[in-house]
Parts: sequence; structure tokens; C-alpha cells
Amino acid sequence: LVLAIMAFRNFYQKPREIAAENAMYKAQEYFAVDSFKVALEGDGANVMGFKEIASEYGMTKSGNLAAAYTGICYFKLGKYQDAVKYLSQYDGTDNYFKTSVVGLTGDSYAELGEADKAQGFYKKAIAEKNELAPIYLKKAGILYETKGNNAEAEKMYSQIKDDYPARSEAYDIDKYIARVQK
Repeated sequence: LVLAIMAFRNFYQKPREIAAENAMYKAQEYFAVDSFKVALEGDGANVMGFKEIASEYGMTKSGNLAAAYTGICYFKLGKYQDAVKYLSQYDGTDNYFKTSVVGLTGDSYAELGEADKAQGFYKKAIAEKNELAPIYLKKAGILYETKGNNAEAEKMYSQIKDDYPARSEAYDIDKYIARVQK
């Protein structure tokens, strides 16, 4: 059993990881220059798109990352339901990127008009308590405000003011607080 596991890892998993990394490199170049459609689908000849990488190499770390990139590409292309599908597949451990993916899932739900689901994802992103938290606090506050829940919006805005006073989101937060206190 141990030999079978070792053989699987060394002769199947590792080569697939290397192949996925190589395929991702080319797709990431297109992603970096905002060519999201080519990054997503590939160019049909030399570049495998993130969607295909996520499908073909899903059991690898690069395949997992490709799923997140696929979701980001779909979001940028305005296909929010597809974005949610792929962003939800990502289960990485990098705190910053993971928070970004969770927050972007919330953004996708907000674009789909599903405010409650969006708020749930914003709360998950806020709970990470990293430098991205004030961004999602502000988005959550704005979403609460648009739904007429000024008390919750004020809590979000006040948390930015109290916990993240040096962040750019806190720069004009007093006007947001004043707006919901009317």
C-alpha cells in the first residue's frame, strides 16, 4: 500500500503538477495583460486556458489555482454565475489570495442580486482580519445601506474607522457614517 501511494505521487502526481505549472505560466501571461478570454479558454494552439487546466489537472495545486483564475476571468467577463462555480472550487491556504477569492465570490453574488449570499462571503473575508478586511467591510456596509439596513451599515463603517484608521478605506468613512445616521 505504501509503495502504491509513493508510486502514485512520484510517477503520476508530480509529473502532472509540473505539466500544470507549465500550462499555467502561459495562461498567466495573458491574464497579466487583461486578456481574460484567452487566459480562460486558451488560444486554440499553444496556450491551454485556465478552464481546461482546472478540469484536466484538478487534483494538483496548480489545478486548484487554475480554478480560482477561471473564476476571476469569468467575473471580469461579466459571467457571475460561472465565476461563483469556479471560485467556490478553490481551497488554497494562502491567506491573502484565499481572502480575495472569498471576497470576489461575494462580489459575484452581489452582481447577481443575491445580497444575503454576498454578505455571507463578505463576512468570511472580514473574519480573516488581514489587510483586505476593510475593503470587504466597506462593501458589506454599502450593500447593507442599499438594502436599507442602516444600523448594520453603520457597524461596518465604524469598524473600519476604529480598527483600520490608517487604511485608505477609512479616509472618507465619516461621510458614510453620517449618511447612515440620518
